[in-house]
Amino acid sequence: MEHLEFKDRLIRIEQLLLANKEVLTLEEACQYTGISRSYMYKLTSSEKIPYCKPRGKLIYFEREKLNSWLLNKFNP
Repeated sequence: MEHLEFKDRLIRIEQLLLANKEVLTLEEACQYTGISRSYMYKLTSSEKIPYCKPRGKLIYFEREKLNSWLLNKFNP
């Protein structure tokens, strides 16, 4: 039982740390938005979601732009 409590606490700490980041990785953006990894790739390849690919390989998302996109996407 104690092990589960500890794991739950770690998950909450991770979520708090994620909430303070301004730039998110693909995995973090998926977790933040609730969008699957495959659908997120589809959105980026069709340029339907704001993202950055500074070195041509890894994809990053600015939290502020993601929030704006989410609000505009789901509230026409």
